[in-house]
Amino acid sequence: MVATINSLQPKLNWYAVYTRFKAEKKVEERLSLNGFDSFLPLQTIIRQWSDRKKKVQVPLINSYVFVRSDKKDLSKIYQVSGVISILKYLGNYAIVKNTEIENLRILSNNGLPIQTSNQAINLSKGEKVNVLSGPFKGLQSTYIMNGGKHKVIVEIETLGTYIEVTMPLHVIQDV
Repeated sequence: MVATINSLQPKLNWYAVYTRFKAEKKVEERLSLNGFDSFLPLQTIIRQWSDRKKKVQVPLINSYVFVRSDKKDLSKIYQVSGVISILKYLGNYAIVKNTEIENLRILSNNGLPIQTSNQAINLSKGEKVNVLSGPFKGLQSTYIMNGGKHKVIVEIETLGTYIEVTMPLHVIQDV
C-alpha cells in the first residue's frame, strides 16, 4: 500500500499549557525558541498608577498559553521553564478546537473602539451568531442581551472560560 503525503505528516493539534502565575509571556517566548508553534492571546488595558496611566498588554486568559504540536512531542513542553502542566480531560491531553483558537486570535487582535447601535435585531438569548464586519469579523459566539447592552459571549469550551464582548448589532448575523 502506498502512503499518502498526509499520512506521513504528524497530526498537529492545539493544546492548552498551564503556566506559573504571571509567566505567560516568558513561557510563550521560550516555547517559540524551542520550535513550538505557540499562541498567547493578549488584550490591551489601561493601568492606573498614582502618577500616570499606561496602556499595557495582559493575557486574555491568565496562566494559559496555547501550543500547536504533535501528541508525541508534548513531553518536551514540560522541559520549558515556567510550564506547570498541559490541560487534560479524562486522562488524555485536551485538544483545543481550531475555531476556539481563531476566536481568541480575533479577540486579541481587535484594539479598535466599538460603537453601539440602536438598530433592531431579531435574535434570541443563547442563539449562535457570526460577526460579519469590524474588528471581530469571523468571530463565532453566542448572543445575549443584558441590561440594555447587546453582548456576545465567546466560550472557550476546552478551558470552561467565557469572554464577554459588547458590539454593534448590525455586524451580528445568526447562524
